[in-house]
Amino acid sequence: MSAECIGWFAGRVPDEWFTAPATVHVDREEIVVIGTLAAPADGGGDAEAARLARVTRFREETREARVRIAEEAEHRFGRKVSWGVEIEGQRYLFTHAAVPVMTRLRFGERAVLDTLIDAGVARSRSEALAWCVRLVERHQGEWIGQLRDALQHVADARAAGPEL
Repeated sequence: MSAECIGWFAGRVPDEWFTAPATVHVDREEIVVIGTLAAPADGGGDAEAARLARVTRFREETREARVRIAEEAEHRFGRKVSWGVEIEGQRYLFTHAAVPVMTRLRFGERAVLDTLIDAGVARSRSEALAWCVRLVERHQGEWIGQLRDALQHVADARAAGPEL
């Protein structure tokens, strides 16, 4: 499914939108399409303001087409589609899904979340758990990437195997 989805977006997203093919991330609930925009010319002003203006312009000018493409993809792949852009190494995500997950935690694990709440790091256990996940992603990102690559190799081997 992932390869089909990536290929579909490669053919469907207009070539002139981005400086390189868009990156397509797929999980169980969502497809996130991220394209790279050309950096604005250095006019001697605030670089961050120029990047934000470029992102805003792209978002506004492509809104109708992005919505049409997303609706087609949602119908075809059964997942919500979110969009984002990168410019000069900065990533800007437009609307994207915040999907609830259910987990059971023991006393000590709940205590960790409650400590984050008491310290003002998070407002709820849900927010504290999301903070923990982002922390793991930031500090163990390379290892998580290796796991994802290994899982892709497994998926590729299954796809190449005999049909049952």
